Amino acid sequence: MNTIDTMLSLEPDLVQSNWEFTEVWIDPTLSPPYLLLLLSDRDGKCRIYDPSKNYQIVFSSNAYQDAEFWLLEDEYEPIEGRLNSSSLT
Repeated sequence: MNTIDTMLSLEPDLVQSNWEFTEVWIDPTLSPPYLLLLLSDRDGKCRIYDPSKNYQIVFSSNAYQDAEFWLLEDEYEPIEGRLNSSSLT
């Protein structure tokens, strides 16, 4: 049986203390849909993680608009809703 490590192993201290919000984006043309996670920090920098590749960063930018454009250009669509760090405290 194959197992997948679901723990965020990249920059754990920065992620735990400096993230502002996260979004889930999907490629709906695939079955099942392919997922990517967008994580924005409090400085506005965004990283896109690929859960199927041990949460490897696949794109990084200094602005949300650049990350959004990268996802839309590859025909990803956002799942409705955004998880804000403030909603968890």
